[in-house]
Amino acid sequence: MRGNNPRGARVNSDVQRVISHIIEFEIKDPRVSSFVSVVKCDVTNDLKECKCYISVLGSEEDGESTIKGLNSANGFIRKRLAESLNLRYTPSIEFKLDKSIEYGVMMSKKIDSIMNSSKSDEEQE
Repeated sequence: MRGNNPRGARVNSDVQRVISHIIEFEIKDPRVSSFVSVVKCDVTNDLKECKCYISVLGSEEDGESTIKGLNSANGFIRKRLAESLNLRYTPSIEFKLDKSIEYGVMMSKKIDSIMNSSKSDEEQE
């Protein structure tokens, strides 16, 4: 849910929490990686649709296969979401691969390497 609506923020966090639990403990698909985290869930104001951003630790192929596995288990996830949350509508879920965590790790490594090279340059002077 967009905006500063407190109910929207609560619904988003509840959906994120439940989907994370379902993926971690109830999905048995071998395509779904064990290193999956639900970064963010955006539920529309009418509660009809949800975009769920997934981050996968591993290779690009792991991420793609995890998204395929989650899309094939979409009906099961939606059913379990309906059983767990008392909402007027159960949103249809669209899984998207989020690479923000990988990007943050890459930038952190670059900053560390720059800092280490500048320290070695200062020591040589």
